[in-house]
Amino acid sequence: MLKKVSIPAKDMACIALSTSFISVCAWISVPATVPFTMQTFAVFLCASVFGARRGVAAVALYVLLGAIGLPVFAGFQGGFGTLFGATGGYITGFLPAALSAGWKSDCRSRMAVDIIYMAIALIVCYAFGTLWYSLVYAGSISSVGAALAMCVIPYIIPDALKIALAAAIAPRLRSALNSRFGS
Repeated sequence: MLKKVSIPAKDMACIALSTSFISVCAWISVPATVPFTMQTFAVFLCASVFGARRGVAAVALYVLLGAIGLPVFAGFQGGFGTLFGATGGYITGFLPAALSAGWKSDCRSRMAVDIIYMAIALIVCYAFGTLWYSLVYAGSISSVGAALAMCVIPYIIPDALKIALAAAIAPRLRSALNSRFGS
């Protein structure tokens, strides 16, 4: 027999808000030599503010909505084609990244701790995406170096800036939400 699972309305609201925020940030493309989106910023911020459990649930919902074809991914894309395409590993890498970024959110951690956990989350996301790109899209594991050169190295500085921004905003947002709505 299946056990009935009850999700508090507050958790559902946090998850829905986070999923929407990640979707909108995926559509924000910052023009540069190598353009980048703000979805990693959104994943880090939401997981850090709402915690690992809600962060992972929000990313899972985001991936599910994209998988069924809603245009929630970067470039207003959606569908299984996007998940099985070149960036699919990075998108699925957001799940363990949200777990890492939200791991210490329930503590009153300092900004340095948030940065460390978000940096670990980014490394996890890079690992998932690079392996996926190398194995599935490029066709061999020997292409890891080329995948890093194309898919990771140009994004390190923008992603570090996104981590710094999320880590600066998260404690204030967490505090404001907790004082207004409780933990």
